[in-house]
Amino acid sequence: MADSPSRRALLTGLAALPVAASAAAAQRKERRSKKRKPAKPKIQHVDVAIIGAGVFGAWTAWHLLRAGKSVRLFDAYGAGNARSSSGGASRVIRMGYGADALYSEMARESLTYWKELSDTASAPIFHNSGVLWFAPQGESYTAQSLAWLQANRVGHEHGDVSWLQNKYRQIQFYQGETGILETEAGALIAARGVQEVIADAQIEVERVVMPAPLFSKRIKKHRLPDGGTADHLVYCAGPWLAELFPQQLMHKIVATRQEVYHFGAPQGDSRFAPPELPVWADFNNGRIVYGIPDLEGAGFKIAFDTHGPVIDPDTLERQLTPAGIAEARAYMTRRFPGLANAPLLGGRVCQYENSSNGDYLIDRFPGQERVWLVGGGSGHGFKNGPAVGKRVAAHILDEDLAVEPRFAFATKGTVAARTVF
Repeated sequence: MADSPSRRALLTGLAALPVAASAAAAQRKERRSKKRKPAKPKIQHVDVAIIGAGVFGAWTAWHLLRAGKSVRLFDAYGAGNARSSSGGASRVIRMGYGADALYSEMARESLTYWKELSDTASAPIFHNSGVLWFAPQGESYTAQSLAWLQANRVGHEHGDVSWLQNKYRQIQFYQGETGILETEAGALIAARGVQEVIADAQIEVERVVMPAPLFSKRIKKHRLPDGGTADHLVYCAGPWLAELFPQQLMHKIVATRQEVYHFGAPQGDSRFAPPELPVWADFNNGRIVYGIPDLEGAGFKIAFDTHGPVIDPDTLERQLTPAGIAEARAYMTRRFPGLANAPLLGGRVCQYENSSNGDYLIDRFPGQERVWLVGGGSGHGFKNGPAVGKRVAAHILDEDLAVEPRFAFATKGTVAARTVF
């Protein structure tokens, strides 16, 4: 069990903070934040109208505008709003996906875009804290993730339980466990990240509720609620996709209730913040518990990657449950004993939008060549927003481009399956 720091040790550490902070600042890469230009004037006819200003919609708009297309972006509640799957404080970005190279490659591609955005933002979007994954030795998903990281020369460290115990004394590990630290990975600031993408794209989010596609055969364009028109429609509506298209997507895109918790470490105790603690994920017996260290004063974040009950994102009362808080405390007592009595600073009730097979949906609306449905983040979509947006833009720029079979509408069944966060 990790020792709690003594009062003398805490005071000594506090006294050294100015020197330590100066040294850390000297090592950090100099920020190149730039002033974002204002949104370009709205025009009535555009190449593409995007419905949904979450991470998928924002990055789709960004890529299309970079390719010279005209775009309008709509959202009923605003960019990165509290009811969206892209809202909230933070998300994990990692590249280890077992043997699933498709998502590993998308995460690696996305990381480049997130870093560039973060480097030019007024406040950081990406925090390179590293991501620690630990599991029982011999567990196949972990071994496959390590093999991919090694084969693709992605920065990482790995070791047995002794390595874990020596490196992270604030965590209680069990005999026989093994770990991987992805050194190039970390955490993303969620709602602010989405808003920064939109600002960098120089586009305004229009607050309007969009109906299902309205195609005018006379003018051969899609009509928008204010009388404008678009050649293409892209619905990046997340948990609202099934509501908009119930005949096609009911039970194929399912929104489930999730809880996350933020706890406060004792004053002066830096063990639960970077650089002493990375993002972490505990994968045992097929169950994932994960967390994010104290970033930007938000506290130590913990969540359980299990699907909750099906919900309506519009009407859900977003209050934490006593049972969920108790489960988080019990877990911390076992794994992070230094936080056993930590106060609850707050939390968030959010949602996953689960596709039936855990894969994203990136495909045309059946029977309409210029209407696209994009969603099914399934709890792991935020990190890959840049890569998803790039794929969607590529399909609009080249209408003959084949759809990835795993993302196709036809592969979505009727029973929600598990995926890995």
